[in-house]
Amino acid sequence: MAQFSRTWWGQRFIAALEQFTDSARLGRGRSYASGGRILDYTLANGTVTARVRGSINPYFGVYKEPIYRTSITIKAISSTDWTKAIRHIASRADLVTKLLMNEMPDTIEDAFSGLGLYLLPHSERDFETSCSCPDWANPCKHIAGVYYLLASALDHDPFVMFELRGLSRDDLHAELVRSPLGQILASALKSDDVPAVEPVESYYTRPAREPDAVVTGHKEFWTGAKKLPAPLATASQASVSALLIKKQGDYPPFWHKDVSFIGVMEELYERVRTKNKQMK
Repeated sequence: MAQFSRTWWGQRFIAALEQFTDSARLGRGRSYASGGRILDYTLANGTVTARVRGSINPYFGVYKEPIYRTSITIKAISSTDWTKAIRHIASRADLVTKLLMNEMPDTIEDAFSGLGLYLLPHSERDFETSCSCPDWANPCKHIAGVYYLLASALDHDPFVMFELRGLSRDDLHAELVRSPLGQILASALKSDDVPAVEPVESYYTRPAREPDAVVTGHKEFWTGAKKLPAPLATASQASVSALLIKKQGDYPPFWHKDVSFIGVMEELYERVRTKNKQMK
């Protein structure tokens, strides 16, 4: 089943079929679809038509492989109900944005169920099927095989379900763009025109010849035409190493104050240094 329903909408389509279809017949149809017995199929005007290879069965007098013609039509949603559904969808930015980007929103069914409608098949009454095989049961294995190919088509393009329900992708987009919210989102999704870029031979910088500098003398040759600015003079501060003081630590045994001994001595040195500068 995973081969024909890789996406969530393809899986929900098969899950909807399993609710009202015999699982054994679906299993035989799956083997028909995977075994290459479905020669071709087309989708036009909401109807899927296919040619399916049958089985040779001498018991029923079938000695040559037959080719059966199968068709599946899903009941279309009326234009009045489509108008209601589109009006409801167009009121939600999350649905409009994804649909305009050709993506299927995972909550799309909620927009229909709130109106008493269904996008995916809900019962066997949603289907009108036919097959030229002699099997009286519906669905036969040939129809069931086309079901799985239809699920595979939904995996590649979920908007096939809209078409089966009577509304094409272009008509859906046109209806959404007509709504006020759709107009705003459609204009935001349009990409700006990118100007064409002239082709270049190479993206690497090509070397260019610079004119030779004129040197008037050997001094200018070694020092250059422009002299570098003189370095700024930095005021040197006399520092006192005070190794004997620092060796005592912040709180030596003879120091009984709460403040650091080294901090007090550094402050004292700073005052003496400042006073000496002022006396000069």
